Amino acid sequence: MNIRFTKMHGAGNDYIYVNTLLYPLEEPEKLAVEWSCRHTGIGSDGLVLICPSEIADFSMRIFNADGSEAKMCGNASRCIGKYLYEEGLTAKSEVTLETLSGIKVLKLHITHNNTVDTVTVDMGQPSDIHKVQLGDGYCFSDGIAVSMGNPHLVIFVDDLSKVNISEIGPLLERHPLFPDRVNVEFAQILKNGDIRMRVWERGSGITMACGTGACATAVAAAHCGKSGRTSSIIMDGGTLQIKWDSADNHVYMTGPAVRVFDGEINVNE
Repeated sequence: MNIRFTKMHGAGNDYIYVNTLLYPLEEPEKLAVEWSCRHTGIGSDGLVLICPSEIADFSMRIFNADGSEAKMCGNASRCIGKYLYEEGLTAKSEVTLETLSGIKVLKLHITHNNTVDTVTVDMGQPSDIHKVQLGDGYCFSDGIAVSMGNPHLVIFVDDLSKVNISEIGPLLERHPLFPDRVNVEFAQILKNGDIRMRVWERGSGITMACGTGACATAVAAAHCGKSGRTSSIIMDGGTLQIKWDSADNHVYMTGPAVRVFDGEINVNE
């Protein structure tokens, strides 16, 4: 059986997208591992399924490169908005998307040539914001825990270039404080007020960007008085604009969505 897919990325956070309305998939956990491999597969940070929904316009399922299912991905949700509009699956400029962390609202910014270049996502309210003590053996004494529908640990550093993320990232991902594992962000406040951030994603490792991680970083910085409620989060793959609105306590994320290529892959029945 041949499956049509689309490779897309948001700030370098790349996923394989499949429209399950046309191509229902069995064992997506297994396919995520096979297809995500950058040497023997398509190459990605994971697999995203675009699905129908009874409570929103569409729904999303996302599987990390290790096959584990994530509750939410900000970068993937923006790309879904672009896909839905440009494929003619919706004519709306505001789309509701069901995720495992609730319904998200996507505001599509449509260009004069009828394409979508950026999307603003209402990421909802952050929760469970608190300081955690990491203990011995983790290089850092403390961090800020933030939930954006999925768990994050934000650690502020003076010099991000000196952090060995490939070494400390997997240790912190499996810290005993987080029995379901955690996404880890390392953040440096720049002189102009922007925030430089790198991420170790739960289930995927180092990625070019993380949308929920950018939101968690902005919230943690504002919570600690290191920034205001509007931040530019600069990641390896690009920059996201994050606003933690004081009126409704929601976090709004704006950033790019890029279509890389379309392809077809065979799945043995």
